[in-house]
Amino acid sequence: MTFPYLEAVVGFMILMYFFETYLDLRQHAAHKLPTLPKPLLGVISQEKFEKSRAYSLDKSGFHFVHEFVTIVLDSGILYFGLLPWFWKKAGDFLVHAGFDAENEILHTLAFLAGVMIWSQITDLPFSLYSTFVIEARHGFNKQTILLFLKDMVKSIVLAIVIGPPIVSAIIFIVQKGGPYLAIYLWGFMFVLSIVMMTLYPVLIAPLFNKFTPLPEGELRTKIEELSSSLKFPLKKLFVVDGSTRSSHSNAYMYGFFNNKRIVLYDTLIQQCKNDKEVVAVIAHELGHWKLNHTMYSFIAVQILTFLQFGGYTLVRNSKDLFESFGFHGTQPVLIGLIIFQHTVIPLQHLVNFALNLVSRSFEFQADAFAKNLGYASELKCGLVKLQEENLSAMNTDPWYSAYHYSHPPLVERLAALDETDKKQD
Repeated sequence: MTFPYLEAVVGFMILMYFFETYLDLRQHAAHKLPTLPKPLLGVISQEKFEKSRAYSLDKSGFHFVHEFVTIVLDSGILYFGLLPWFWKKAGDFLVHAGFDAENEILHTLAFLAGVMIWSQITDLPFSLYSTFVIEARHGFNKQTILLFLKDMVKSIVLAIVIGPPIVSAIIFIVQKGGPYLAIYLWGFMFVLSIVMMTLYPVLIAPLFNKFTPLPEGELRTKIEELSSSLKFPLKKLFVVDGSTRSSHSNAYMYGFFNNKRIVLYDTLIQQCKNDKEVVAVIAHELGHWKLNHTMYSFIAVQILTFLQFGGYTLVRNSKDLFESFGFHGTQPVLIGLIIFQHTVIPLQHLVNFALNLVSRSFEFQADAFAKNLGYASELKCGLVKLQEENLSAMNTDPWYSAYHYSHPPLVERLAALDETDKKQD
């Protein structure tokens, strides 16, 4: 008797849905609390707290509906054999169009085209509601319907242009890889990640946002001086027009070796009280670089990617596994990857939990780094301002945040900065 892979996968998906829904309910209850956490009393205004509470409750209610529909669709597609049915229909379409359905690359691309259409149909109502109802209701959405549709069309065109060569290369590598398949796949993905990290900010991101050099002035001078003092190889300093789509704010850096760039959202500059708060946020980001967090994260991703491909090579020719999911007499490369991803879901949840623990530790370290540079009070003010302006959740359930959050809640970050002060005293 063969192992019931399909039933086990669907069963675990549903089990995880109930577990995560339980955590969501705990967080929803935290959102309903009528008062701020004690450490934030007098720090966050009551008006901002009420707005944050309403925003969080709206997002939470929407999340319950979205997750329920997602688990019903995903488990139904697997359990009722819609995956092999759709694969067969993709082959039938190729035949009717005059192409060879036995060509696995063409068959896979036809399958993915259908999946993309299905995803657009099922995701669009949720995206529209999230953007033009919830985000608009709370003053965040700045997009017009036309801009939303333009972004969607651009994303589809990019997927059509970039996707086929990548998929074709993966299929070719799997077909020809032999005993070194895992190494070849990892090598291809490593090179691809480097290429995409290089091209995305230069060619892709500008399709959606306008990047302009930060004007000469006190803010630019302070950031450049800070970068120079840390020997950070800053080459370009940009402001991105995030306000054209949302009033949420952020800052980030990217680039390799001696070609680093920093990007500030225009909303971040507008929301912070003074330039030093913005510089404090940048000091935190530079802490990640100085403490090698970016490098450690990149190495971790590469190791996990290699292990995943290693696991895939062990099961890719398992007849029982494919047949359990309804694929009889055929073992397509893409389907094998999809099935493998579903079978290792338990491990993925454990890995994601561990990565979140590490990420939160990195955030505390970067905060301490900025504090040691003399930006403690400004960083606190900046963190509070970002929390207020983004209407982030003020009350967080400890179980929910431990499982989901890659960044510590504001209360924990402020407490850690205060604890550093006490230790120094």
